[in-house]
Amino acid sequence: MRREQALAAAADHFDQGHFLATLSRRVAQRTESQNPEGGPVLRAYLAEDITPELQAMGFRCCILDNPVTGGGPFLIAERTEPGASFGVLTYGHADVVRGQDAQWRAGLAPWRVTVEGDRWYGRGSADNKGQHSINLAALALVLQARGGRLGYDLKLVLETGEEIGSPGLRAFCALHREALAADLFIASDGPRVAAPRPTLFLGSRGFFNFRLRVRLRPGGHHSGNWGGLLRNAGTRLAHAIASLVDARGRVLVPRLLPDALPANVREALSTIEVGGGPADPAIDPDWGEPGLTPTERVYGWNTIEVLAFQTGNPEAPVGAIPGEAFALCQIRFVVGTDSAHFIEHLRAHLDQQGLADVEVTPDGEAMAATRLDPDDPWVHWALDSMRRSTGKAPALLPNFGGSLPNDVFAELLGLPTLWVPHSYPACSQHAPDEHLLGSVAREGLQTMTGLFWDLAEQGPAIAERRRAAAGAPA
Repeated sequence: MRREQALAAAADHFDQGHFLATLSRRVAQRTESQNPEGGPVLRAYLAEDITPELQAMGFRCCILDNPVTGGGPFLIAERTEPGASFGVLTYGHADVVRGQDAQWRAGLAPWRVTVEGDRWYGRGSADNKGQHSINLAALALVLQARGGRLGYDLKLVLETGEEIGSPGLRAFCALHREALAADLFIASDGPRVAAPRPTLFLGSRGFFNFRLRVRLRPGGHHSGNWGGLLRNAGTRLAHAIASLVDARGRVLVPRLLPDALPANVREALSTIEVGGGPADPAIDPDWGEPGLTPTERVYGWNTIEVLAFQTGNPEAPVGAIPGEAFALCQIRFVVGTDSAHFIEHLRAHLDQQGLADVEVTPDGEAMAATRLDPDDPWVHWALDSMRRSTGKAPALLPNFGGSLPNDVFAELLGLPTLWVPHSYPACSQHAPDEHLLGSVAREGLQTMTGLFWDLAEQGPAIAERRRAAAGAPA
Protein backbone atom coordinates (compact mmCIF):
# COMPACT_ATOMS: atom_id res chain seq x y z
CA MET A 1 0.00 0.00 0.00
CA ARG A 2 1.20 3.52 -0.78
CA ARG A 3 1.11 6.58 1.48
CA GLU A 4 -1.87 8.05 -0.35
CA GLN A 5 -3.83 4.85 0.17
CA ALA A 6 -3.01 4.89 3.89
CA LEU A 7 -4.36 8.45 4.16
CA ALA A 8 -7.51 7.40 2.32
CA ALA A 9 -7.92 4.49 4.74
CA ALA A 10 -7.66 6.95 7.63
CA ALA A 11 -10.45 9.05 6.13
CA ASP A 12 -12.59 5.93 5.65
CA HIS A 13 -11.96 4.86 9.25
CA PHE A 14 -13.37 8.18 10.39
CA ASP A 15 -16.23 8.38 7.88
CA GLN A 16 -17.49 4.89 8.70
CA GLY A 17 -17.91 5.85 12.39
CA HIS A 18 -15.14 3.69 13.85
CA PHE A 19 -13.41 6.61 15.54
CA LEU A 20 -16.67 7.95 16.95
CA ALA A 21 -17.44 4.53 18.46
CA THR A 22 -14.03 4.40 20.15
CA LEU A 23 -14.29 7.94 21.48
CA SER A 24 -17.82 7.34 22.77
CA ARG A 25 -16.67 4.31 24.74
CA ARG A 26 -13.78 6.22 26.28
CA VAL A 27 -15.69 9.40 27.12
CA ALA A 28 -18.25 7.25 28.97
CA GLN A 29 -15.60 6.32 31.53
CA ARG A 30 -15.54 8.83 34.38
CA THR A 31 -11.77 9.18 34.70
CA GLU A 32 -11.69 12.27 36.93
CA SER A 33 -8.28 12.58 38.57
CA GLN A 34 -9.61 15.39 40.79
CA ASN A 35 -12.12 12.97 42.27
CA PRO A 36 -10.62 10.96 45.18
CA GLU A 37 -12.91 8.07 44.22
CA GLY A 38 -11.68 7.99 40.63
CA GLY A 39 -8.68 5.68 41.09
CA PRO A 40 -10.34 2.37 40.12
CA VAL A 41 -11.89 3.92 36.98
CA LEU A 42 -8.52 5.32 35.90
CA ARG A 43 -6.82 1.98 36.34
CA ALA A 44 -9.63 0.21 34.48
CA TYR A 45 -9.28 2.65 31.58
CA LEU A 46 -5.63 1.62 31.22
CA ALA A 47 -6.17 -2.09 31.79
CA GLU A 48 -9.47 -2.77 30.05
CA ASP A 49 -9.58 -0.23 27.25
CA ILE A 50 -6.13 0.93 26.17
CA THR A 51 -4.11 -2.23 26.91
CA PRO A 52 -6.12 -4.59 24.64
CA GLU A 53 -5.85 -2.13 21.74
CA LEU A 54 -2.09 -1.88 22.20
CA GLN A 55 -1.63 -5.63 22.59
CA ALA A 56 -3.47 -6.17 19.32
CA MET A 57 -0.75 -4.03 17.69
CA GLY A 58 2.05 -6.09 19.22
CA PHE A 59 2.85 -3.96 22.25
CA ARG A 60 4.04 -5.36 25.56
CA CYS A 61 2.10 -3.47 28.25
CA CYS A 62 2.65 -2.95 31.95
CA ILE A 63 0.62 -0.91 34.43
CA LEU A 64 2.82 0.42 37.23
CA ASP A 65 2.10 2.24 40.45
CA ASN A 66 3.03 5.86 40.88
CA PRO A 67 6.26 6.42 42.85
CA VAL A 68 4.55 9.36 44.56
CA THR A 69 2.08 8.54 47.31
CA GLY A 70 -1.45 9.27 46.20
CA GLY A 71 -0.58 9.57 42.50
CA GLY A 72 -2.40 7.57 39.85
CA PRO A 73 -0.92 4.62 37.91
CA PHE A 74 1.04 4.71 34.67
CA LEU A 75 0.87 2.52 31.59
CA ILE A 76 4.13 1.75 29.80
CA ALA A 77 3.92 -0.02 26.44
CA GLU A 78 6.71 -1.03 24.08
CA ARG A 79 6.74 -2.41 20.56
CA THR A 80 10.09 -3.45 19.09
CA GLU A 81 11.06 -4.67 15.64
CA PRO A 82 14.19 -6.60 14.61
CA GLY A 83 16.65 -4.35 12.85
CA ALA A 84 14.97 -1.08 13.85
CA SER A 85 17.57 1.70 13.85
CA PHE A 86 15.75 4.24 15.99
CA GLY A 87 12.93 4.60 18.48
CA VAL A 88 10.00 6.91 19.16
CA LEU A 89 8.27 7.74 22.44
CA THR A 90 4.67 8.94 22.57
CA TYR A 91 2.48 10.09 25.46
CA GLY A 92 -1.06 10.86 26.54
CA HIS A 93 -3.14 11.21 29.66
CA ALA A 94 -6.20 9.18 30.56
CA ASP A 95 -7.57 11.56 33.18
CA VAL A 96 -10.01 14.43 32.71
CA VAL A 97 -11.11 17.33 34.89
CA ARG A 98 -14.31 17.06 36.87
CA GLY A 99 -17.41 16.55 34.76
CA GLN A 100 -19.31 19.56 36.15
CA ASP A 101 -22.41 17.59 35.18
CA ALA A 102 -25.04 20.13 36.24
CA GLN A 103 -23.44 22.98 34.29
CA TRP A 104 -23.67 21.52 30.77
CA ARG A 105 -26.40 23.01 28.64
CA ALA A 106 -29.64 21.18 28.00
CA GLY A 107 -29.25 18.12 25.79
CA LEU A 108 -25.58 17.58 26.66
CA ALA A 109 -23.86 15.43 29.26
CA PRO A 110 -20.15 15.09 30.08
CA TRP A 111 -20.09 11.27 29.93
CA ARG A 112 -21.86 10.89 26.59
CA VAL A 113 -20.62 11.99 23.16
CA THR A 114 -23.28 14.15 21.54
CA VAL A 115 -22.72 15.12 17.91
CA GLU A 116 -24.15 18.45 16.79
CA GLY A 117 -22.86 19.26 13.33
CA ASP A 118 -19.08 19.54 13.54
CA ARG A 119 -19.04 19.63 17.33
CA TRP A 120 -18.61 16.41 19.30
CA TYR A 121 -19.45 17.17 22.93
CA GLY A 122 -18.16 15.16 25.89
CA ARG A 123 -15.67 15.41 28.73
CA GLY A 124 -12.23 14.42 27.45
CA SER A 125 -13.27 14.66 23.80
CA ALA A 126 -10.62 17.37 23.35
CA ASP A 127 -8.46 16.83 26.43
CA ASN A 128 -7.04 14.23 26.05
CA LYS A 129 -9.02 11.13 25.14
CA GLY A 130 -9.87 12.37 21.66
CA GLN A 131 -6.26 13.27 20.98
CA HIS A 132 -4.56 10.06 22.08
CA SER A 133 -7.35 8.03 20.46
CA ILE A 134 -6.57 9.73 17.12
CA ASN A 135 -2.91 8.81 17.47
CA LEU A 136 -3.54 5.19 18.41
CA ALA A 137 -6.01 4.77 15.53
CA ALA A 138 -3.48 6.24 13.10
CA LEU A 139 -0.79 3.92 14.38
CA ALA A 140 -3.01 0.87 13.86
CA LEU A 141 -3.82 2.02 10.32
CA VAL A 142 -0.14 2.43 9.44
CA LEU A 143 0.71 -0.99 10.84
CA GLN A 144 -2.03 -2.54 8.73
CA ALA A 145 -0.97 -0.61 5.62
CA ARG A 146 2.69 -1.60 6.02
CA GLY A 147 2.08 -5.30 6.56
CA GLY A 148 2.55 -5.22 10.33
CA ARG A 149 5.92 -3.45 10.33
CA LEU A 150 6.66 0.14 11.28
CA GLY A 151 10.42 0.19 10.67
CA TYR A 152 11.12 1.65 14.13
CA ASP A 153 10.59 0.86 17.80
CA LEU A 154 7.71 2.62 19.54
CA LYS A 155 7.11 3.23 23.24
CA LEU A 156 4.18 4.84 24.99
CA VAL A 157 3.62 6.26 28.46
CA LEU A 158 0.05 7.08 29.49
CA GLU A 159 -0.43 8.87 32.80
CA THR A 160 -3.53 9.38 34.91
CA GLY A 161 -2.80 12.64 36.73
CA GLU A 162 -2.05 15.37 34.17
CA GLU A 163 -5.08 17.39 35.19
CA ILE A 164 -3.79 17.62 38.77
CA GLY A 165 -0.23 18.60 37.81
CA SER A 166 1.20 15.21 36.75
CA PRO A 167 2.25 14.06 40.23
CA GLY A 168 5.01 11.50 40.00
CA LEU A 169 5.59 11.84 36.24
CA ARG A 170 9.14 13.14 36.63
CA ALA A 171 10.03 10.57 39.28
CA PHE A 172 8.45 7.79 37.20
CA CYS A 173 10.35 8.73 34.04
CA ALA A 174 13.59 9.05 36.00
CA LEU A 175 13.02 5.59 37.46
CA HIS A 176 12.31 4.13 34.00
CA ARG A 177 14.69 6.29 32.01
CA GLU A 178 16.28 3.33 30.22
CA ALA A 179 12.94 1.77 29.32
CA LEU A 180 11.75 5.10 27.86
CA ALA A 181 14.93 5.85 25.88
CA ALA A 182 14.22 6.93 22.30
CA ASP A 183 15.35 9.25 19.51
CA LEU A 184 12.17 11.30 19.15
CA PHE A 185 9.12 12.28 21.19
CA ILE A 186 5.84 12.92 19.39
CA ALA A 187 2.46 13.39 21.07
CA SER A 188 -0.75 15.43 21.01
CA ASP A 189 -2.32 17.81 23.50
CA GLY A 190 -3.51 21.40 23.59
CA PRO A 191 -5.13 23.37 20.75
CA ARG A 192 -4.13 24.36 17.25
CA VAL A 193 -3.58 28.09 16.73
CA ALA A 194 -6.92 28.06 14.85
CA ALA A 195 -9.30 25.28 13.90
CA PRO A 196 -8.52 25.21 10.15
CA ARG A 197 -4.73 25.33 10.52
CA PRO A 198 -2.66 22.23 11.37
CA THR A 199 -0.18 23.13 14.09
CA LEU A 200 3.16 21.88 15.37
CA PHE A 201 4.56 23.13 18.65
CA LEU A 202 7.96 22.28 20.09
CA GLY A 203 7.65 22.92 23.80
CA SER A 204 5.76 25.07 26.25
CA ARG A 205 6.04 28.18 28.35
CA GLY A 206 6.74 27.50 31.99
CA PHE A 207 4.79 28.90 34.90
CA PHE A 208 5.70 29.97 38.41
CA ASN A 209 3.10 30.99 40.99
CA PHE A 210 4.06 33.19 43.90
CA ARG A 211 2.31 34.85 46.83
CA LEU A 212 2.71 38.42 47.93
CA ARG A 213 1.55 39.16 51.44
CA VAL A 214 1.64 42.23 53.68
CA ARG A 215 1.08 41.60 57.40
CA LEU A 216 1.33 44.87 59.29
CA ARG A 217 -0.88 44.34 62.33
CA PRO A 218 -3.75 42.13 63.53
CA GLY A 219 -7.17 43.42 62.57
CA GLY A 220 -8.27 46.73 61.10
CA HIS A 221 -8.33 50.16 62.69
CA HIS A 222 -10.88 52.94 62.25
CA SER A 223 -9.98 54.95 59.15
CA GLY A 224 -11.21 58.19 60.67
CA ASN A 225 -9.19 57.88 63.85
CA TRP A 226 -6.06 56.37 62.31
CA GLY A 227 -6.06 57.39 58.63
CA GLY A 228 -2.80 59.11 57.74
CA LEU A 229 -1.04 57.50 60.70
CA LEU A 230 -1.04 53.81 59.86
CA ARG A 231 0.34 52.08 56.77
CA ASN A 232 -2.43 50.53 54.67
CA ALA A 233 -1.64 46.91 53.77
CA GLY A 234 -3.72 47.12 50.59
CA THR A 235 -1.94 50.25 49.43
CA ARG A 236 1.48 48.74 50.11
CA LEU A 237 0.58 45.60 48.20
CA ALA A 238 -0.87 47.57 45.29
CA HIS A 239 2.41 49.48 44.97
CA ALA A 240 4.38 46.22 45.13
CA ILE A 241 2.40 44.81 42.21
CA ALA A 242 2.68 48.08 40.29
CA SER A 243 6.46 47.95 40.70
CA LEU A 244 6.51 44.51 39.02
CA VAL A 245 4.17 45.15 36.09
CA ASP A 246 2.92 48.48 34.80
CA ALA A 247 -0.60 49.64 33.97
CA ARG A 248 -0.26 48.24 30.43
CA GLY A 249 1.02 44.80 31.40
CA ARG A 250 4.72 45.39 30.77
CA VAL A 251 7.04 43.48 33.12
CA LEU A 252 9.30 46.03 34.84
CA VAL A 253 11.91 43.74 36.40
CA PRO A 254 14.60 42.86 33.83
CA ARG A 255 15.72 39.78 35.77
CA LEU A 256 12.25 38.25 35.33
CA LEU A 257 12.52 38.43 31.53
CA PRO A 258 14.24 36.25 28.91
CA ASP A 259 17.57 37.21 27.41
CA ALA A 260 16.08 37.91 23.96
CA LEU A 261 13.63 36.71 21.35
CA PRO A 262 15.71 34.47 19.02
CA ALA A 263 15.58 35.32 15.33
CA ASN A 264 14.34 31.89 14.25
CA VAL A 265 11.58 32.02 16.88
CA ARG A 266 10.52 35.46 15.65
CA GLU A 267 10.53 34.15 12.08
CA ALA A 268 8.39 31.13 12.99
CA LEU A 269 5.86 33.36 14.75
CA SER A 270 5.64 35.84 11.90
CA THR A 271 3.01 33.79 10.04
CA ILE A 272 0.74 33.24 13.04
CA GLU A 273 -2.15 35.36 14.23
CA VAL A 274 -3.79 34.92 17.62
CA GLY A 275 -7.43 35.50 18.45
CA GLY A 276 -10.14 36.50 16.04
CA GLY A 277 -12.25 33.38 16.53
CA PRO A 278 -16.00 33.68 17.19
CA ALA A 279 -15.60 32.69 20.86
CA ASP A 280 -12.29 34.50 21.46
CA PRO A 281 -12.09 37.66 23.60
CA ALA A 282 -11.01 40.86 21.85
CA ILE A 283 -7.26 41.40 22.17
CA ASP A 284 -6.10 44.60 23.87
CA PRO A 285 -3.65 45.96 21.27
CA ASP A 286 -1.66 48.15 23.69
CA TRP A 287 -1.26 45.50 26.40
CA GLY A 288 2.06 43.78 27.14
CA GLU A 289 5.65 44.27 26.04
CA PRO A 290 6.06 47.22 23.64
CA GLY A 291 7.68 46.43 20.30
CA LEU A 292 6.35 42.88 20.14
CA THR A 293 3.46 41.60 18.08
CA PRO A 294 0.51 40.00 19.93
CA THR A 295 1.77 36.59 18.80
CA GLU A 296 5.27 37.27 20.12
CA ARG A 297 3.85 38.43 23.45
CA VAL A 298 1.98 35.20 24.12
CA TYR A 299 4.43 32.70 22.61
CA GLY A 300 7.81 34.42 22.81
CA TRP A 301 7.86 36.52 25.97
CA ASN A 302 7.13 36.53 29.70
CA THR A 303 4.10 37.88 31.50
CA ILE A 304 3.10 38.54 35.10
CA GLU A 305 -0.56 37.99 35.90
CA VAL A 306 -2.42 38.85 39.10
CA LEU A 307 -4.69 35.87 39.72
CA ALA A 308 -6.19 37.00 43.02
CA PHE A 309 -5.97 40.09 45.25
CA GLN A 310 -7.62 40.59 48.62
CA THR A 311 -7.46 43.15 51.41
CA GLY A 312 -9.98 43.98 54.08
CA ASN A 313 -13.37 42.30 53.71
CA PRO A 314 -14.56 42.59 50.08
CA GLU A 315 -17.94 40.97 50.87
CA ALA A 316 -18.72 43.44 53.66
CA PRO A 317 -16.37 46.47 53.51
CA VAL A 318 -16.04 48.65 56.60
CA GLY A 319 -14.32 51.96 57.31
CA ALA A 320 -11.14 50.43 58.66
CA ILE A 321 -7.52 50.44 57.57
CA PRO A 322 -6.68 46.80 56.76
CA GLY A 323 -3.68 45.33 58.49
CA GLU A 324 -3.19 42.52 55.97
CA ALA A 325 -3.32 42.07 52.20
CA PHE A 326 -2.67 39.11 49.92
CA ALA A 327 -2.16 38.47 46.20
CA LEU A 328 -1.52 35.35 44.16
CA CYS A 329 0.53 36.12 41.06
CA GLN A 330 1.90 34.07 38.18
CA ILE A 331 4.83 34.35 35.81
CA ARG A 332 4.49 32.63 32.43
CA PHE A 333 7.97 32.39 30.99
CA VAL A 334 9.93 31.14 28.00
CA VAL A 335 13.32 29.52 27.50
CA GLY A 336 16.19 31.87 28.31
CA THR A 337 14.71 33.07 31.63
CA ASP A 338 16.54 32.68 34.96
CA SER A 339 13.57 30.90 36.46
CA ALA A 340 15.62 29.09 39.12
CA HIS A 341 16.08 32.40 40.97
CA PHE A 342 12.66 34.04 40.61
CA ILE A 343 12.17 34.41 44.37
CA GLU A 344 15.63 35.95 44.84
CA HIS A 345 15.02 38.40 42.00
CA LEU A 346 11.59 39.34 43.37
CA ARG A 347 12.95 39.83 46.89
CA ALA A 348 15.84 41.98 45.71
CA HIS A 349 13.52 44.12 43.59
CA LEU A 350 10.99 44.70 46.38
CA ASP A 351 13.74 45.62 48.82
CA GLN A 352 15.18 48.06 46.30
CA GLN A 353 11.73 49.65 46.00
CA GLY A 354 11.51 50.14 49.78
CA LEU A 355 8.92 47.38 50.12
CA ALA A 356 10.64 45.13 52.62
CA ASP A 357 7.32 44.59 54.40
CA VAL A 358 5.96 42.70 51.37
CA GLU A 359 6.57 38.98 51.81
CA VAL A 360 7.16 36.87 48.68
CA THR A 361 6.93 33.07 48.71
CA PRO A 362 6.53 30.40 46.01
CA ASP A 363 3.13 28.76 45.62
CA GLY A 364 3.16 25.13 44.49
CA GLU A 365 5.47 23.47 42.00
CA ALA A 366 6.82 25.41 39.03
CA MET A 367 6.82 24.00 35.50
CA ALA A 368 9.89 24.55 33.35
CA ALA A 369 9.91 26.24 29.94
CA THR A 370 11.04 24.15 26.97
CA ARG A 371 11.59 24.78 23.29
CA LEU A 372 13.13 22.59 20.61
CA ASP A 373 15.24 24.60 18.15
CA PRO A 374 12.96 25.44 15.18
CA ASP A 375 15.89 24.60 12.89
CA ASP A 376 16.12 21.01 14.18
CA PRO A 377 15.87 18.48 11.30
CA TRP A 378 12.95 16.74 13.02
CA VAL A 379 11.01 20.01 12.84
CA HIS A 380 11.55 20.39 9.10
CA TRP A 381 10.61 16.75 8.60
CA ALA A 382 7.36 17.07 10.58
CA LEU A 383 6.29 20.28 8.83
CA ASP A 384 6.89 18.70 5.44
CA SER A 385 4.93 15.57 6.38
CA MET A 386 2.00 17.62 7.69
CA ARG A 387 1.99 19.77 4.56
CA ARG A 388 1.91 16.69 2.32
CA SER A 389 -0.93 15.11 4.29
CA THR A 390 -3.20 18.15 4.57
CA GLY A 391 -2.28 20.34 1.59
CA LYS A 392 -1.99 23.22 4.08
CA ALA A 393 0.92 25.24 5.45
CA PRO A 394 1.18 24.18 9.10
CA ALA A 395 1.64 26.74 11.86
CA LEU A 396 4.92 26.34 13.73
CA LEU A 397 4.87 27.40 17.37
CA PRO A 398 8.33 27.24 18.95
CA ASN A 399 6.45 26.77 22.20
CA PHE A 400 2.87 26.47 23.35
CA GLY A 401 1.52 29.52 25.21
CA GLY A 402 0.32 27.39 28.13
CA SER A 403 2.24 24.78 30.06
CA LEU A 404 2.71 21.04 29.72
CA PRO A 405 5.09 18.62 31.50
CA ASN A 406 7.29 18.72 28.40
CA ASP A 407 10.44 19.33 30.47
CA VAL A 408 10.23 15.69 31.62
CA PHE A 409 10.68 14.52 28.02
CA ALA A 410 12.90 17.32 26.71
CA GLU A 411 15.26 17.72 29.67
CA LEU A 412 15.08 14.60 31.82
CA LEU A 413 14.92 12.15 28.89
CA GLY A 414 16.80 14.46 26.50
CA LEU A 415 14.41 14.04 23.56
CA PRO A 416 13.51 16.38 20.71
CA THR A 417 9.81 17.03 21.30
CA LEU A 418 7.09 17.44 18.67
CA TRP A 419 3.47 18.15 19.64
CA VAL A 420 0.70 17.90 17.04
CA PRO A 421 -2.56 19.13 18.65
CA HIS A 422 -5.98 17.97 17.48
CA SER A 423 -8.12 20.51 19.31
CA TYR A 424 -8.80 24.23 18.82
CA PRO A 425 -8.85 27.31 21.10
CA ALA A 426 -12.64 27.47 21.66
CA CYS A 427 -13.07 23.78 22.61
CA SER A 428 -14.25 24.64 26.18
CA GLN A 429 -11.45 22.52 27.59
CA HIS A 430 -11.81 22.24 31.40
CA ALA A 431 -15.25 23.87 31.20
CA PRO A 432 -18.81 22.65 30.65
CA ASP A 433 -19.68 21.79 27.02
CA GLU A 434 -16.15 20.59 26.13
CA HIS A 435 -16.06 19.44 22.53
CA LEU A 436 -13.90 18.18 19.69
CA LEU A 437 -14.40 19.33 16.12
CA GLY A 438 -15.09 16.39 13.84
CA SER A 439 -13.34 18.13 10.93
CA VAL A 440 -10.18 18.62 13.00
CA ALA A 441 -10.30 15.03 14.26
CA ARG A 442 -10.61 13.69 10.71
CA GLU A 443 -7.72 15.82 9.48
CA GLY A 444 -5.72 14.92 12.59
CA LEU A 445 -6.20 11.22 11.88
CA GLN A 446 -4.79 11.69 8.38
CA THR A 447 -1.98 13.91 9.67
CA MET A 448 -0.83 11.34 12.23
CA THR A 449 -1.14 8.52 9.69
CA GLY A 450 1.19 10.49 7.43
CA LEU A 451 3.64 11.19 10.26
CA PHE A 452 3.80 7.57 11.43
CA TRP A 453 4.21 6.49 7.78
CA ASP A 454 6.95 9.02 7.06
CA LEU A 455 8.88 8.05 10.18
CA ALA A 456 9.51 4.69 8.55
CA GLU A 457 10.68 6.35 5.33
CA GLN A 458 12.80 9.29 6.54
CA GLY A 459 13.23 8.63 10.25
CA PRO A 460 16.36 6.44 10.16
CA ALA A 461 18.39 9.02 8.23
CA ILE A 462 17.33 11.90 10.49
CA ALA A 463 18.05 9.94 13.67
CA GLU A 464 21.49 8.99 12.38
CA ARG A 465 22.26 12.57 11.34
CA ARG A 466 21.29 13.95 14.76
CA ARG A 467 23.39 11.32 16.53
CA ALA A 468 26.36 12.15 14.35
CA ALA A 469 25.93 15.87 15.09
CA ALA A 470 25.80 15.13 18.81
CA GLY A 471 28.80 12.80 18.64
CA ALA A 472 26.75 9.81 19.76
CA PRO A 473 27.20 6.29 18.35
CA ALA A 474 24.92 5.52 15.38
